This record gives sequence, structure tokens and C-alpha cells, in this order.
Amino acid sequence: MDRSQKAESVAQLSAVFNEVGVVVITRNLGMSVAQSSALRTKIREAGATYKVAKNRLAKLAIQDTDYAGIDEMFTGPTAIATSVDPVAAAKAVVDFAKTTDKIEIVGGSMGTHVLNADGVKALASMPSLDEMRGTLIGLIQAPATKIAQLTVAPASKLARVFNAYAEKDAA
Repeated sequence: MDRSQKAESVAQLSAVFNEVGVVVITRNLGMSVAQSSALRTKIREAGATYKVAKNRLAKLAIQDTDYAGIDEMFTGPTAIATSVDPVAAAKAVVDFAKTTDKIEIVGGSMGTHVLNADGVKALASMPSLDEMRGTLIGLIQAPATKIAQLTVAPASKLARVFNAYAEKDAA
């Protein structure tokens, strides 16, 4: 890799770091090609990206970003999982790590907040952005439904009372 290719790689990585919401750093411990392909597919399906980058170039790329605190994690054979959704990359990597011992979660970062391996696992246990949106919409719609039920309830109770008096008078 010559100097211009390295500069281009650093610029691409820096652009990625400026756009994403979370970065997860993994250490690959002899994964086979099939395992690596399965991991990349799983991460792509989650809406995230997975890239093996040279440690020195990655350290240069994060210098002027919010992720500058994770530079000491780039040692050994590392790879970077990133996503705009703060949970997607972490969830995909943690789920894959449960199936094999060939990948180790080193840590990561959510903006300026540096996470250790346990922090990444805790982040992965959170609901995704879409699940949170669904829950929020459900919470917003619930009061409206209750208000509609409360406004209809007195009328139906009144109708039952009138019906009971009518049946009583008829008998």
C-alpha cells in the first residue's frame, strides 16, 4: 500500500467515523472465511458495516473525531463494526460472538463515550431504534385510546340504566 492509498484509506475511515453513531472494535482470532462471510452478512442485514483496517491508519482516522478515546484499543488483528443506529452494530457483533469463540469484543464508543466489552454487550441488549420508535408510538397512542374509551363509557352506562328502567316498567 503506497502513501496515496494510505491517505485515501484514512480519509474514508475518517468520513465513516464522522457519520456513525457507534463503533465496535473486535479482535479476530483465526476466523475462517465462512465465519467471516457469515459475520459480514449478519452485520449488513442489521444495517451496519464491518471493516478490517490497519491499526495505524485507524488511529490516524479517529484523531479529529468524537472517537479519539478508543485509539488504545487498536492492537493486534482488529476490525471495526459501525452503524448509524446506536444499537445495530453492537447487537450484530454480540449475537455472532455468542456462536463462536473466534471473535473477541474489545470495546467501542458511542460518540465521546468509550465502552469496554461489557458496555458493548449492555448496549446490544437494548432495543433497536425501530423497536424504540414502535414503543414510543404505542405510548403516545395509548392515552388517546383511553380518552376515547372514557368518553364513550358514560353514554353506554346511561343507555344500560335506561334499558334497565324500561325492562322494569315493562314487567
